[in-house]
Amino acid sequence: MITNTTLTCAEAGSGGGDGGSPVVAGGNGDEERLARAGLSRVIEPGDLAALKVFDGLPAVEIWDRLQQNAPGLERWSTRLADANPHRDLERAATAGARFVIPGDDEWPDQVEILEEAGQLTRRAGVPFGLWVRGQANLRQSLTRAVSVVGARACSSYGEHVATELSAGLAEAGVTVVSGGAFGIDAAAHRGALAVPGTTIAVLACGVDVSYPKRNSALFSRVAEAGLVVAELPPGCSPTKLRFLARNRLIAAATQGTVVIEAAIRSGALNTAGWAEQCGRAVLAVPGPVTSRMSAGSHLLVRERNAVLATNVADIIEAISPYGSGLTQPPRAPQSLTDTLDADLQRTLDAVPVHHPAPATRIAVTAGLDLPTTQQSLEALTALTLITQTPTGYHLSPPPT
Repeated sequence: MITNTTLTCAEAGSGGGDGGSPVVAGGNGDEERLARAGLSRVIEPGDLAALKVFDGLPAVEIWDRLQQNAPGLERWSTRLADANPHRDLERAATAGARFVIPGDDEWPDQVEILEEAGQLTRRAGVPFGLWVRGQANLRQSLTRAVSVVGARACSSYGEHVATELSAGLAEAGVTVVSGGAFGIDAAAHRGALAVPGTTIAVLACGVDVSYPKRNSALFSRVAEAGLVVAELPPGCSPTKLRFLARNRLIAAATQGTVVIEAAIRSGALNTAGWAEQCGRAVLAVPGPVTSRMSAGSHLLVRERNAVLATNVADIIEAISPYGSGLTQPPRAPQSLTDTLDADLQRTLDAVPVHHPAPATRIAVTAGLDLPTTQQSLEALTALTLITQTPTGYHLSPPPT
């Protein structure tokens, strides 16, 4: 069960001692796993300075240099003293979580696009690993996945749309990924769970931390039916920059991002920006033009070439390979009158609704000669579109 602690990274890792080595997921040696677990605590997610200093170095070498207090690495020394990857792995195991790193069977290769996606809001780079809670396989769950994001202070309209679209996506076998926050995020998770389907909550804190606290029960349900994922080790609390770093994972891990209600300045638009930089599909759900919460969605469509999404089919088409998942534009059902030729249509338009008119008057109104009008009237009568009376013709009453 998720705890409600909100320790800082340093507090969660303190205590000293070597600790025992828990059983961890296979795929890479314990040395690299321990190094990456340690780095996930010492180095902030998406730290640009770390990317520059450690560019091209393997994780084990970075960890060794930090432990040896190599010159120029003082920036990370304050956390290093309390970092204890053995303890973090044990704490994760106690919470029913595991640490997935590159090379593991569960590692989602698509997140490595972040290595070449550039930077946004002073964040960038591929995570050292991902802390994962839940029984589902992370890689398999993200094979076909869409992120659904939006405003925390959403409207009832936004909440309804997020729930319905997420339920429809889950029903179609698409994993719904979001950030576990109030509003649109929570509605997206609940919509997928209602089907039931697979949903993943990507957090800006440790996987054993409930943030927001009121979503504790939701996180438990997500972990049972899908996964709770974090770049930060157990016990870490969220910060503004960690939310921005988290957004890059949500965008990179999925094939597309759907924005439902977002202000002009919002985390949802930040996620959309990362999706653009990762080459993923960006979709936006329209809202009322009077709604401030829909201004960001409209901006994406107007200025950033986002796909307008109004239903599940729109989303599936956007994330599918070219030539597949195509949808037809909406059309009204064809009626009998849609099949009439020009003369029949002109004659039908000239027939009065209630008071019968003779064929001669209908011919004048229709602008047709009398023989053509008479022939058309007979055909329309046979189709039961008009009714003949002793004094002329009128439209047939609609069927009840």
